[in-house]
Amino acid sequence: MSDIRAVLTDIEGTTSSIDFVKDVLFPYARQHLPAYVETHTDEPEVQHWLHEAAKEAGIVEATRGEIINLLIRWIDEDRKSTALKALQGMIWREGYESGAYVSHMYPEVAGRLKAWHEQGLKLYVYSSGSVPAQKLLFGFSENGDLTPLFSGYFDTQTGHKREVQSYRLIAEAIGLAPAQVLFLSDIREELDAAREAGMHTTHLVRPPLPMTDAGHPAVADFDAIQP
Repeated sequence: MSDIRAVLTDIEGTTSSIDFVKDVLFPYARQHLPAYVETHTDEPEVQHWLHEAAKEAGIVEATRGEIINLLIRWIDEDRKSTALKALQGMIWREGYESGAYVSHMYPEVAGRLKAWHEQGLKLYVYSSGSVPAQKLLFGFSENGDLTPLFSGYFDTQTGHKREVQSYRLIAEAIGLAPAQVLFLSDIREELDAAREAGMHTTHLVRPPLPMTDAGHPAVADFDAIQP
């Protein structure tokens, strides 16, 4: 893959454990969301995303309590809502900055990202989590602040991760042909969409998951990847 000039990576199950998001971040946001909305409701950014959540749900008029209940239900459903992700990111920032937690990274990830960066590869993130949440995760990692390694971040405002057009838009945004981009993910449908858009792909199959044939080159960790 000598023509690769950029690596685009997923987060959950790829750079970081799904358990960190599921068992730490989601419960923290669920627990703190009601108080956060109540104490920050006058802030324009919070108002904007509360309005977007109501709009997404088709609600014309709702009390603050009804919107809070809606958002909590969406957390429980793991709904891929841009408004919910944005609000979760604001809550997670408070958690990171207070030292309530640091984000998990698989052992080899930080070193491999630094090595790729030093080789001149451009590094990008594409996750269903909001861009601010992505920056927090890499900024407050077990390995310190990794954000200087990345050239850009993409979330569902670009498009959903199983849609081919999303990957075409990302390639256009970073100024490269899709064939110059390597996409890393643990989800076959995302890899299928990226490949159809013209990108190279690698399937992360983290132990203890069995190595299976998903139709893409498969590896157990970043050290096995040679862009």
